[in-house]
Amino acid sequence: MQRLRRLRRNELNVLLGTASFAAGTLLLGAGILTVRSARGARELPLAAIPLLFSIQQLVEGVVWMTFRYEAPLLNAAMTHAYSFFSHVLWPVYVPVAVLLIEPPGWRRATLWGLSVAGAAVAAYLMYTLMVFPVVSRAIGQHIEYVSPHFFAAAVMSVYLLSTAISPMVSTHRWVKIFGVLAAASFAAAYYFYARWFISVWCLFAAVLSLVLCAHLTSKTRRTEASAATS
Repeated sequence: MQRLRRLRRNELNVLLGTASFAAGTLLLGAGILTVRSARGARELPLAAIPLLFSIQQLVEGVVWMTFRYEAPLLNAAMTHAYSFFSHVLWPVYVPVAVLLIEPPGWRRATLWGLSVAGAAVAAYLMYTLMVFPVVSRAIGQHIEYVSPHFFAAAVMSVYLLSTAISPMVSTHRWVKIFGVLAAASFAAAYYFYARWFISVWCLFAAVLSLVLCAHLTSKTRRTEASAATS
């Protein structure tokens, strides 16, 4: 009976790993298309968000496979690679990406502040990753990333401000929509999936990044670009 449960657990790990690979591959295609649609260097970081999420999802696919094939060293490496995205990259990358496309004014000044706050949280979490290594565990149909310092109230608050609230400050409607959806998914992931919050919210945010892809590759933008060059 125990052997049968182990076999089923291994099959589930492979299935969920395959799902992560599929999500990562979908986002990879969308991300490449979005990057190619960027208008100039200042828009490129925002356009690269789906592409970066694709890499993160592909990394999590490898994490799933390490449970199936019992590869602890690879698991530790991929867990920390994934945590670099979730803990360190996003709180500084998102506000800076939004800042770069904003015109001068109070919104840009606010985004500077959020970028600095995000960088401070990213630096703190980078330190905790080095001092208190993150451990990943397959629990049910999700991965639990054991990272207690991430859930400190002050850290979570600034993290939310930098990753989800900063897009709402933007003058661009679709960037604002992305921020609203990201904040809503943050609340939903924390309420329904608190134990697996890191993995679940990153998946939600990855899917929501397709909003940016849809906007940046839209027919309206292509028409505007053609008119500007004609």
